[in-house]
Amino acid sequence: MADTVLYEVSDGLATITLNRPEAMNALNTEAKVALREAVRSAAADGAVRAVLLTAAGDRAFCVGQDLKEHVGLLAADRESGGRGGTMRTVGEHYNPIVRALAEAPKPVVAAVNGVAAGAGFGFALAADHRIVAETATFTTAFTGVALTADSGLSWTLPRVVGPGRATDLLLFPRAIDAREAYELGIVGRVVPAGELRAEAERTARALAAGPTLAYAAVKESVAYGLSHSLAETLEKEDELQTRAGASQDHAIAVRAFVDKEKPVYLGR
Repeated sequence: MADTVLYEVSDGLATITLNRPEAMNALNTEAKVALREAVRSAAADGAVRAVLLTAAGDRAFCVGQDLKEHVGLLAADRESGGRGGTMRTVGEHYNPIVRALAEAPKPVVAAVNGVAAGAGFGFALAADHRIVAETATFTTAFTGVALTADSGLSWTLPRVVGPGRATDLLLFPRAIDAREAYELGIVGRVVPAGELRAEAERTARALAAGPTLAYAAVKESVAYGLSHSLAETLEKEDELQTRAGASQDHAIAVRAFVDKEKPVYLGR
């Protein structure tokens, strides 16, 4: 991976770190490509049982598109008569990143250490669980630069805060502090800034040691239920529960319960 994104796997946990703290972890092309490949690798690697998405520095998780690079790319587009395709970055980078995070068959934890704006907000919402520092803030940002939502925010945000409030936050971008984000359901836990990394790692490692097949099924069933009827979702639950019930992990869990022991899951 490039230096702009760090990638490490240890004891079943893949840690992906946005590493441009001097630019508030803004996404230039190099960082977007590296993040896309890191997330895809973590999602596809059978040895990875959970993912932790975090960022270097203490000011920002990710402020979205690197506008300094973006200005130059737009200028090049104009010079080429619009053939540069600057906005292809949505389809080439942002969409694959969001889908890999949301659809990964393993839990994804986002540790938000500071500002999460635009695509940074979208990436955080694509994770399954968000732990944030007391100093963190969220903003949609897009209309402030005459753009519309991307990075999945028009899908994830209404499902978290409701369509009316999501539209308001997209039309009128503002900083949402950690406490309000918790009250809106955007984040699962708020911790002191100095404790963020340790708490996020502890949570992610606990998930990595857990029944990851069951976690994958939970993600699949929730995503399915959002766009299907109750009857269809019940059928999907039946299918997934039958699969989970046939797993080694389920047998291990039941035996451990009977024996009053702590289960050691295999992810099979």
